[in-house]
Amino acid sequence: GEFLALMGPSGSGKTTLLNLLGGLDRPSRGNIRIGGEGIDDLSDRDLAEWRARHVGFVFQFYNLIPSLTVLENVRLVAEIAEDPMPPERALELVGLSHRLDRFPSQLSGGEQQRVAVARSIVKRPDILLCDEPTGALDAETGRLVLAAISRVNAELGTTTVVITHNSAIAAMADRILRLSSGRIASEEINAHRVTAEEVTW
Repeated sequence: GEFLALMGPSGSGKTTLLNLLGGLDRPSRGNIRIGGEGIDDLSDRDLAEWRARHVGFVFQFYNLIPSLTVLENVRLVAEIAEDPMPPERALELVGLSHRLDRFPSQLSGGEQQRVAVARSIVKRPDILLCDEPTGALDAETGRLVLAAISRVNAELGTTTVVITHNSAIAAMADRILRLSSGRIASEEINAHRVTAEEVTW
């Protein structure tokens, strides 16, 4: 249920670590254990199934299907998940109950990113991995996306990992890891988490 921020300069290994945690990449050495389960020895098929059951991804780009409505984009994932929440509930969690019948082209960038968050959480993942989810957004829409991610973390207890270059965004996290040259350079426990509304750009 922790909210973790990964920080560090470009090339420090943030995205690589995120991809390892999500089972998109395999380690060249060492082991990855998540929830007590070793994932690095799984076959490609088993790893894909593990990822489908346990991990939600939110990237900087939304990757929505333009010919589907907001509800249909989220429902698509719900239909292949084992124990999904109702798509309408996922969209309510990100504040988009009023946009169900809209197409991606009819939404702002922040709304599209919140649909991407809803699509990622509808399957009730144990882990939500976010790679600079506000990188392409202005401050106000970025705050709305961060508020949605924070709400998912708080209400669903989803372990949340966010890559960011913005220390103000990192201040929302329970813990901040700073990476350098592929290693953890420092770790900071954040005793004074801020809300999305308090984040400054």
